[in-house]
Amino acid sequence: MELQAPLTLLALVTLVLTAVVCDLRSRRIPNVLVGVGIALGLLLQTVAPTGGGPFASSGGALGLGPALLGGAVGLALFLPLYALRTLGAGDVKLLAMVGVWLGAPSVARAALWTLLAGGVLALAVALGTGVLRQVLGNLRVMLTTSLIQAQTGGGLSTTPPARTTGRLPYAVAIACGTAVELARLLMRAGT
Repeated sequence: MELQAPLTLLALVTLVLTAVVCDLRSRRIPNVLVGVGIALGLLLQTVAPTGGGPFASSGGALGLGPALLGGAVGLALFLPLYALRTLGAGDVKLLAMVGVWLGAPSVARAALWTLLAGGVLALAVALGTGVLRQVLGNLRVMLTTSLIQAQTGGGLSTTPPARTTGRLPYAVAIACGTAVELARLLMRAGT
């Protein structure tokens, strides 16, 4: 299956870039897009002959079990950030979709790259919009509040600041993290 890796790459990149465009325009990632992405990913992992994965030198699919595990890992990694209200539900579901395509180990690395890209994105947006001072003030208040709560037995929790600095289109960071992991996988496969 010589064409499997390029077609798989094209499909995944198209899905993630579509999510980026939607997130930039409306700050939302449509459920239908994520649902189609998960369905296509699962179809690929079920129909293609099993191998090391579409981006491995051996080619083939991960298989249904590893694809489901990849989706679950992607979901589990960002679900706590959703619970803390630092990410939207669409961002969490988008990483789960990427996990179906990449599998558990690769989506874990993609999540790490995503968090790094998200930090750079947040800093760039804060600098570009002139709200860096407010961001640092919010961070100070949140950390101080958490520290006081932890010391007084109130547990570790954060309360969102009363004055926020806006929402980031986090699909951009997810796209960057996914791109770095895809590049790593493709270099490793020698394609």
